[in-house]
Amino acid sequence: MPLRKKVSICKHQFEKYRLVPKFELDNPCFYQATKLEGMPLKTLANTPLSMLDLVAVREGGTVAQAIANAVDAARHAEALGFSRYWLAEHHNMPGLACSSTAVLVGHIAAATRRIRVGSGGVMLPNHAPLVVAEAFGTLAEIYPGRIDLGLGRAPGTDPLTMRALRRNRVESEEDFPRDVAELAQLLEPAAAGQRLIATPGAGTRVPIWLLGSSLYSAQLAAQRGLPYAFASHFAPRLLMQAIDIYRSTFRPSATLARPHVMACIPLVAASTDEEAQWLASSIYQRVLGIVTGVRRALQPPIENFLARCQPQEVAAIRDFLAMAVIGGPQTVRQQLEDTIARTEVDELMLVCDVFDPVLRLRSLDIAVAAKTEPLEFA
Repeated sequence: MPLRKKVSICKHQFEKYRLVPKFELDNPCFYQATKLEGMPLKTLANTPLSMLDLVAVREGGTVAQAIANAVDAARHAEALGFSRYWLAEHHNMPGLACSSTAVLVGHIAAATRRIRVGSGGVMLPNHAPLVVAEAFGTLAEIYPGRIDLGLGRAPGTDPLTMRALRRNRVESEEDFPRDVAELAQLLEPAAAGQRLIATPGAGTRVPIWLLGSSLYSAQLAAQRGLPYAFASHFAPRLLMQAIDIYRSTFRPSATLARPHVMACIPLVAASTDEEAQWLASSIYQRVLGIVTGVRRALQPPIENFLARCQPQEVAAIRDFLAMAVIGGPQTVRQQLEDTIARTEVDELMLVCDVFDPVLRLRSLDIAVAAKTEPLEFA
């Protein structure tokens, strides 16, 4: 009989769950967690996994190879049963080939069959809502029922590039909510007498998600009744507070009856904890480059990289990656379980930038394998 793993239930969950005996012929002491209001307990086994791709250009590699790696990863994620494959938007960043998000979304959708493909996200202040509606409306017509539209309000770049993207536009605090509303309206069926119509776009009702790394988008997503994704892969500090604000202030809408939240976290999985730490040195180097302003392509792993860093650099890297899941199979399973127990997210989105593309796919294999073993509650 296989050993059943234990998973912790945090204090927050004890307020909403009770343990109900589930008598089985082979294990009469097994307990099934059941929510008091009849909803199942959120566990790793029933939490959908998705992936966010920054389309990393590796040291010595090319943009074409980075895009080909993204296609391979999307096909692999689809075969593993992942729910979504999203592409980010970043501009003028060495080492990232994800500036033309809608183009990449179409490319990945064409290379796959079932997985939902979307933006994680389109930085709406960089674009006119009509252009976004037309682009994603076109994608929705080509790949019906498979396109997501995640929206962020950060520039996704440096101030110089931001000015180049936005020309002379000066953004105000009211612009983003107004642009979200305009974009959502353009994706609805055109009304009688409506003069501005997204063609294609009108009537496609591409699902809109709001993305954020602070509390602002959590509040807006709750007010508009939209699903919410938090960027804890690079800004984990406000994750719990943002989730709490989103859930506690959520207003049901025509598209979403109850809160739906996804957290994005870094993943580096390997055969052992030691190998995972070695592979993770590639993202440690990336984070240090972000902190110091030295951007480069994704670097190969370095043995004992953190030991070479100054204490303040190590602290900055660890803060940036506070939600990262890094380790061998057992460590990955436990860290994923702990993340879900603490956050109760509806979905997990993984960012996996291992230097070797083959070992990157293996990381996804290990994460999915963590979902398949039976769990036992302590």
